[in-house]
Amino acid sequence: MIVIPVYNIILAPETNIYFGIDQLRRSTGVKGLTVGDIVVLVATRENENYKEMTPSSFYPIGMAGYVKEINNQGYIVIHTEYRVDISNVEIDYDHSIRLSMVRRNDINDMSEAVEAEKLKGLIQEMRDYASGFEWADAAEFWLRQIDSVDKAASAMSPWLDINSEERYAILAEDSRLRRAEMIEEALYGFLEVGRITNEAVTSQQQEHQQMYREQAIKRQMEHLQRELDEMHPENVSDIQMFEQKIAESGMNETARKEAEKVLNRLKQEGNHSAEAGLLYDYLDFVTGLSWTKEEAHHIDLEEARTVLDEDHYGLSKVKDRIIQQIAVMNLRKEQRGSILLFVGAPGTGKTSIGKSIARALGREYVRVSLGGVHDESDIRGHRRTYIGAMPGRIMDGISKSGVSNPVMVLDEVDKLSASYQGNPASALLEALDPEQNNTFTDHYMNVPYDLSAVLFICTANTTDTSPEPLLNRMEVIQFSGYTPLEKLQIAKRHLAPKAMGTVGISDGQMEITDEAIETIISDYTMEAGVRGLRKCIDTLCRVFAVRVASQPDEKFIVDSDSVRESMETRPVQHNRILPEPKAGVVTGLAWTPVGGEILYIETMFTRGKGDLIITGQLGDVMKESARIAVTLVKSLFPDSERLFREGDLHIHVPEGAVPKDGPSAGIALTTALASLVTGKIVDPHTAMTGEVALRGAVTPIGGLPEKLMAAERAGITRAFIPEANMYDLKDVAQEVKDKIEITPVSNVEDVLYAVGILPVTYEA
Repeated sequence: MIVIPVYNIILAPETNIYFGIDQLRRSTGVKGLTVGDIVVLVATRENENYKEMTPSSFYPIGMAGYVKEINNQGYIVIHTEYRVDISNVEIDYDHSIRLSMVRRNDINDMSEAVEAEKLKGLIQEMRDYASGFEWADAAEFWLRQIDSVDKAASAMSPWLDINSEERYAILAEDSRLRRAEMIEEALYGFLEVGRITNEAVTSQQQEHQQMYREQAIKRQMEHLQRELDEMHPENVSDIQMFEQKIAESGMNETARKEAEKVLNRLKQEGNHSAEAGLLYDYLDFVTGLSWTKEEAHHIDLEEARTVLDEDHYGLSKVKDRIIQQIAVMNLRKEQRGSILLFVGAPGTGKTSIGKSIARALGREYVRVSLGGVHDESDIRGHRRTYIGAMPGRIMDGISKSGVSNPVMVLDEVDKLSASYQGNPASALLEALDPEQNNTFTDHYMNVPYDLSAVLFICTANTTDTSPEPLLNRMEVIQFSGYTPLEKLQIAKRHLAPKAMGTVGISDGQMEITDEAIETIISDYTMEAGVRGLRKCIDTLCRVFAVRVASQPDEKFIVDSDSVRESMETRPVQHNRILPEPKAGVVTGLAWTPVGGEILYIETMFTRGKGDLIITGQLGDVMKESARIAVTLVKSLFPDSERLFREGDLHIHVPEGAVPKDGPSAGIALTTALASLVTGKIVDPHTAMTGEVALRGAVTPIGGLPEKLMAAERAGITRAFIPEANMYDLKDVAQEVKDKIEITPVSNVEDVLYAVGILPVTYEA
């Protein structure tokens, strides 16, 4: 009797088990087998070397059989007969195994019909499984040799995915029916897993084949498309067009990678996908930008000044600052300079001079309106994850200009507002800051763009409502209002010819006289700029266009009477010098968003209990100035204490429907009260502006050029201004300074002495 250890094999009776002679010798140490030798196959618990085995390495049930055949191909066939219980296992010094065995009988609880039915099902399942492989014919021959469930288990044993414990459980089962069911479970499980695996492999192979086929077709299509593009350049495909644009754009590495990634997505999606339009729009935008930095070139200063003078009359201070900027750009060989903020009343030429600057520099011009912008995305753009995403206004302006160094006018920065959607002023910081705008990133583009070559010019009506962080990055240049003489020249040189050309009237058909223009300026406009003047001239041209169309051969002369007949609105009523001067009334000067204006400070005592009545829609600042004026007058004129105590003081500023506020009426209020308590009349041809402190000092104010122009227009001959504002006189037109005697003062006593309220003997 020869004992052969086996591992991980299903042992079943009446089956043939094949061993390689050399393999059997190496793994068990058994040698010298002959046909007919009795053999006991014992199952081992672990896959051990036969030299390391001990009696505990074996399961207690084995299989008895004999050597059936030793063939010439080096195989030994062992035929199994019945199961045996194993005991008294001993291992000799030469590693041979001796043991005792007793036959273990089966419980024959499975009929031949049931076994035949089970065998038939197993054979059919294995036949179906094998049909999907090339070796199906060989498998069919092999399946015909199986005539029992045990043989099926033994034959499939090497491939079943069950461990040694599960294989031994089949051997140890006494019930033939239960053993057959266990074999069915193992075989069916193996076949199902194999079938699923094959389906997955087949599906994967099909997907790979489909992918390879698509790639081959795409390569062929690209090849054919290139040939068509060469034959018909006018019909280049979108993909080919974008590939060429990306290659020729000169964009930075980050932008190029992003563009190529989007282009690959467009290739994969195809032209008819839902996302194709968004991808196309993005590529069209980024490839349409100018990524090449323009070379700095020399700019002729005289020629630049000539261009500025041609387009705008006056504005000498602004033009000088622009020429300075151009000179610096020439010296530094750079495209950029300081960020300018033009501040002034509407119609003073802030926006239009930006176009002149672009023409003087020989660069493209683009205007970006910021009025009413309250969403950060309007500046930085929308992320492409949103429907309807689009670039911000900055990059949209760059795209429209077609260059990387345009002159960009950011109009009305003082009209920016914040909301829950972000603060657009904060988004502008990166774009305007020269230290960081070389990597400005628009959310829509999602790649950095160099804005360092852009010349930014901002405009605002006032700095009061302009965002403080933006003001810190900009150089403020004030646009003073135009004088009547300047308005006359602007109308003659620019407004009138343009208006006549708009309605189709030639120079020989209509002439607008200086008298007519002066009438419009003095009687129909009340502004620092020329916007209202332009509208009036447009109205004149439309009225006379009817006459020119009726009598094309006649030349029409427009004079002041023609103006009054043609204007649809009534003349503007400017404040004029009071015809009858009165004590307690003083002329003050005020600044408004449309320019300067004179206003009257009227004071009066009435019977009462010492109350202070203030009317005329005065703001908090002017109310405080009125209280300071009362205190100063009481201290300067002690005898007036009784008047303030026994009567009510009424202070009124005419045009009560117009709100008024600002720190510039203190000196006028004090002088009016001093005139009231002394009964001395102040010359109505004298006006004054300045704030006062409780100690009597006259403090500086703003808007001096506009206020003095209003004084000149109203016929004022003398004006008191704070001594600290003397530096601002350089911004006042010479024709205004020639007509008005400007007197600087440092305290209230100086003013009261100059207007004759305090006695001549007064010593400061």
